[in-house]
Amino acid sequence: MLRPALVAVLLLASAASAQPDSLAGRYAVYVDGEPSDLAAVVDAAAAADVVLLGERHDDTVAHALQLRVLQGVHERMGAGRPVALGLEMFEADVQPVLDEYLAGVAEERDLTEGARPWSNYADYRPLVEYARAHGLPVVATNATARHVRLVAREGGVEALDRLPAASLAVYPPRPLAGPSDALAAAFADAMGGMAGHGGPSAGGMLAAQNLRDLTMAHRIADAGRGGALVVHLNGSFHSAGGLGIPEHLAREAPDARVLVVTFEPTDDLTAPPPNGESNASGVVVLTRADG
Repeated sequence: MLRPALVAVLLLASAASAQPDSLAGRYAVYVDGEPSDLAAVVDAAAAADVVLLGERHDDTVAHALQLRVLQGVHERMGAGRPVALGLEMFEADVQPVLDEYLAGVAEERDLTEGARPWSNYADYRPLVEYARAHGLPVVATNATARHVRLVAREGGVEALDRLPAASLAVYPPRPLAGPSDALAAAFADAMGGMAGHGGPSAGGMLAAQNLRDLTMAHRIADAGRGGALVVHLNGSFHSAGGLGIPEHLAREAPDARVLVVTFEPTDDLTAPPPNGESNASGVVVLTRADG
């Protein structure tokens, strides 16, 4: 776990920093349970190889803060180190469409029609546009949804053996690593009795979750092999407590320095996060929707 030094840095360009902070009073940063600030998150991110920004997908405050982290890291790196943006919100098989848009070959309507963005793409669009404006790669990291459903239905990643070779190109070489016991326990606790009832079994749902985790880790590791610092957005359960993506990254890129930041909505920004799976991530950003 990286423990950031609590030093102040400018996170936005000077012109922007002169403006009132529209997010003031809407978030609080805790590092190892102690109050901190977003500048410390940028410090820690700049010293990492992979930064996992775990979120609730409907948390608009978190999305705005993620853009600030990306900007801060990019400005800190300057010409010294490339920065890449990774997004769970795009499935890996649409990477060519995303690349065409970033290169200016495709229009935005081509992206929204061809890359199957999430319904709340407007929340992530500012990060993609920042990357496009500054020439940063954007990596589509998620497993293909139809493959996730296949694995869930049939109860294991062995179902992928039926796919043609071209469909498997976005996944790690087989045999694919399974979920850890710790993740399996956390997943069972989170899901409760939701499995079954005519849908996928508990084992199938866990296998589908693991397929997403290992695919994201594989894509992140590939993006960082040339020395880039990868800032990645994902649902918090994929990385909180060092489970999921970080576990697979430890196999894919064992020397990578990984920072996990977990964004958690709350009604009380003054209450430190509890000692639980999220706090085990080291850096927790509490967010509040109302100012």
